[in-house]
Amino acid sequence: MHHQVKRFAPLLMRSVFKKIFPEVSRQLLYWQKKAELIPNQELREQALASIKTKKFHCQGGSVYSLLAEDRWQDFIKFIVAYQTISDYLDNLCDRSTSLDPEDFRMLHQSMEDALSPNEQLKNYYKYRTDQDDGGYLAQLVQTCQETLLTIPSYDSIQSHCLELEQLYSDLQVHKHVTKEERIPRLEKWYQAYKEKWPSLSWYEFSASSGSTLGIFCMVAYGMAGKADEHLANQVFDSYFPYMQGLHILLDYYIDQQEDLEEDDLNFCHYYQDEQELKERLLFFVKQTNSSIRQLPDRRFHEMVHKGLVGLYLADPKVKELENGKKVTKMLLQASGIHSAFFHLNIKVYNHFNRKAKEA
Repeated sequence: MHHQVKRFAPLLMRSVFKKIFPEVSRQLLYWQKKAELIPNQELREQALASIKTKKFHCQGGSVYSLLAEDRWQDFIKFIVAYQTISDYLDNLCDRSTSLDPEDFRMLHQSMEDALSPNEQLKNYYKYRTDQDDGGYLAQLVQTCQETLLTIPSYDSIQSHCLELEQLYSDLQVHKHVTKEERIPRLEKWYQAYKEKWPSLSWYEFSASSGSTLGIFCMVAYGMAGKADEHLANQVFDSYFPYMQGLHILLDYYIDQQEDLEEDDLNFCHYYQDEQELKERLLFFVKQTNSSIRQLPDRRFHEMVHKGLVGLYLADPKVKELENGKKVTKMLLQASGIHSAFFHLNIKVYNHFNRKAKEA
């Protein structure tokens, strides 16, 4: 088994770099060209900024195309559109002109509609002054709907996808309102779920809600014709809260310095001290290790888990963090040899990509 896993990692990486990432780039270029045509300047700037700065979100999610088997390209079409909606809306709520929860709720209705193939499109900009995006958001939603319509068993996973989407949208609404309302709203929101997940703090629950990985995993199985109610339950329970929580806590971990400078909410800032932050990250690594064991394609999910740790900790921003090196070493050790393997591969890949751009 160990020998198999050793062979699996390099094969996976080859497939990712040679086939999957280039397809993600192709799809993103398509949406970038659409974004360039957005009439409203504010919406255009936010759409283009989200594609430029958050490409790696699509790259991360695209790894699930390996589960979609021969429909991997259809799956990438879905995840690039869905993740682009997510990143675009995040920019609109975070960096733009509104602090209105009603506006944020309406914008995020597009993510619910994207997962509901028979739902009518709406005016998602209803509560904001910037309106004319030339049909950009509607086209993204439609692309998701059309790809999901090709999944014969989609109704068996839809409710679980929507449950994860609801948590994601709730989080986005609560965390982007006026600064003094954010924490009270997030704490109150967690109260309704505390009984079910008592081992989490409100900020860890919030982090776990902020990931799209569980949705991608279910849709990938759907594309391969393997989705049913039982599998949807398994994926939900394995990915929420720990795998998704680890994903977003790592995201926040590397952004700490940046968020401090921008005065943005960062869930890693709510730990008492660095010791507690390290202990809880380790707790999430270990819980993820055990929660994904029950899944089919266990090796694949372990690779994603280890790849996540490797991917985030390979980010150049880690160097700027106090004790970043120490925390990286500790988490890579806890996650096992493959995290170190991915970590090294991604650092090399990023290095050559930067060199190619500079040339």
